[in-house]
Amino acid sequence: MHKTICLLSLLIGINFSILGQNTTPNQHTFSKNLRFGGGFSMGFSNNYSTFSISPSVIYDFSDQFSSGVSFSYLYVKNKSTTQKSTSNLYGGSILSFYKPISNIQVSSEYERLKLDQKYVFANDISSWQDALYFGLEYVSGNIAIGLRYDVLYDKTKNFLYASALNPVFRIYF
Repeated sequence: MHKTICLLSLLIGINFSILGQNTTPNQHTFSKNLRFGGGFSMGFSNNYSTFSISPSVIYDFSDQFSSGVSFSYLYVKNKSTTQKSTSNLYGGSILSFYKPISNIQVSSEYERLKLDQKYVFANDISSWQDALYFGLEYVSGNIAIGLRYDVLYDKTKNFLYASALNPVFRIYF
C-alpha cells in the first residue's frame, strides 16, 4: 500500500511537470533550474543532545512546479539515568512542490528513515519509518513556512513525531 501511494504521488508530480513546461530548447540550462537548500539544527538540555542536517536539491520544471530529493541525518543522545541511549536516524525523501498562486505552495513528500538506537541497559533497536506528507506553505522569496500532514502516521509505530501534523520551514537558493 505504501509503495502504491508513493508511486501515485511521483506520477502525479511528473504529470504536473510535463504540463507546466513552457520553455523552448536552450532557453534555460539544467544548472540554472537547480536550487539547493535544506536544514540544520542542534539542541542541548540536561538529558538530551541532538544534531540534524538535511541537505536538499530541487529542480524547477516551471515557475509553478518543482521536484527533488533530500537526505537526512539526525543524532540524539539521551543521558537520562533510566534510558541512556544514542540514536542515529538517516534516510531521504522525494519532494514535489506546486504553486497554484504566487505565494501559496502545495507540497508532497515521501520520506523513509532508518533508526539505529543503542541502549546501555536494554536491547538495541533497528527499524524503518515511512512517511507520506501533504503540505500547504506560504512562500516569500527563498523561504517557505507552513504545515504538513503525514497520511501514513501511526502513533503506535512512530518514533520521531508526536503528531501527524508537523510544521515546515524550508530555505532554497
